[in-house]
Amino acid sequence: MILKAGHICQHIYFIERGLLRCFYLNNDQEVCSWFMKEGDVIASVESFFEQKESYEYIQALEDSILHYISFKDLAFIYKNFSEFNYVGRELVQKYYKLSEQRLYSLRMQRGLERFESLRLNDPDLVQRVEQKYLASYLGITEQYLSMLKGMKSGVRRKM
Repeated sequence: MILKAGHICQHIYFIERGLLRCFYLNNDQEVCSWFMKEGDVIASVESFFEQKESYEYIQALEDSILHYISFKDLAFIYKNFSEFNYVGRELVQKYYKLSEQRLYSLRMQRGLERFESLRLNDPDLVQRVEQKYLASYLGITEQYLSMLKGMKSGVRRKM
């Protein structure tokens, strides 16, 4: 467990190797909000940038190699090395865009469409993530996800 709810996210992590998930509890039920893997940056965004208690958990799903920087050190770098602000802006834009895509998917797409989008845009997650976590992320049941995984591509398009 990288971060537990109720704790302040003190670090932002770069994932060299591995797979992590972020989740929160809703009525004692785990709800997966996102997955990050090699080449991604991960933190509990609100907790890290506001330095307040997190409502989220961050958990490694695979053996992972993470590199991290503290909130204090990142602030120092931004203040003393202005060229690093460009890197920060690029990262914010990338992850803001991903966040907007996830919100659109949740608001506008049915479970089948969310699954197809994930299969198209991030097919290795379909293979690497445990079915119960993937179903939670997609907002569908494990049984429905199992059925979707078992169907041939052409059949899904006709639904």
